[in-house]
Amino acid sequence: MKKLFAEFFGTFWLVFGGCGSAIFAAGYPDLGIGFVGVALAFGLTVLTMAYAVGHISGAHFNPAVSLGLWAGGKFSSKDLLGYIVAQVIGAIAAAGALYLIVSGKSDFVDIGNFAANGYGDLSPGGYSMVSVLIAEFLLTMFFLLIILGSTYPKAPKGFAGIAIGLALTLIHLISIPISNTSVNPARSTSQALFAGGDFTGQLWLFWLAPIAGGLVAGFVHKVLFDKA
Repeated sequence: MKKLFAEFFGTFWLVFGGCGSAIFAAGYPDLGIGFVGVALAFGLTVLTMAYAVGHISGAHFNPAVSLGLWAGGKFSSKDLLGYIVAQVIGAIAAAGALYLIVSGKSDFVDIGNFAANGYGDLSPGGYSMVSVLIAEFLLTMFFLLIILGSTYPKAPKGFAGIAIGLALTLIHLISIPISNTSVNPARSTSQALFAGGDFTGQLWLFWLAPIAGGLVAGFVHKVLFDKA
C-alpha cells in the first residue's frame, strides 16, 4: 500500500504542477511563463517526487513507464494493475483540485481545453492524428530509454531523478505545440474527463501511442543494453 500511495501522490503532483502551470500561469497577462515554463514545471514535478518517493515505489507516475519497465524486465507483472489504477486515480484527483481552483475565479465561464491533449483541431499547432501518434510514440520511447539507462546499476548513482526530470522538460519543449504533450495516459485521462467533448473521443491515442513507445523501449533496452 505504501507503494500505491506513493504512486498516487506522485502522479497527483505531476498533474497538479504540470497542468496547473499551463492552466494558471502560461497565459497570464504580462507574466505568462509560456511553453518553456510549462515544460520546466512538468520536469520539476517528476524530479522532486523522484527524490521524495522514488525509494518507495520507483517513481513511475505514468502507466507507460510502468509497462515499459515491465517490458524491460525491471518491474513485476503482479504490481502492474495496482500501479496503473493508483496513477489514474491520482491524476483525476489532481484534475478535480485544479477544477475547484479555476472555477473559483471571478470571471470564470468555462474551463476551456483544461490542458488536455489532442490532435487535429484540438492540437495547439493543428497537427494531424498521424503526426501526434508518431511524436507521442517516439518521445515516450526515448523517455523510457532514459529512465532505464539512468537507473541502471552501472549508471552514476543519485542522478537518475535529474536526468529523468530534464528529459521530461525536453519532451515538453518539443511537443507542447504538437499535442500539448502527453507521454502519460494517466495525465491525458484526467484532463480529458474534465474538458469533455472531442478530447474524450481522442483519448485512445494518448493511451495507445505512449504505451506502445514504452513497451518498445523496454524490449530494446532488454535486448541491446541490459547487462552491458
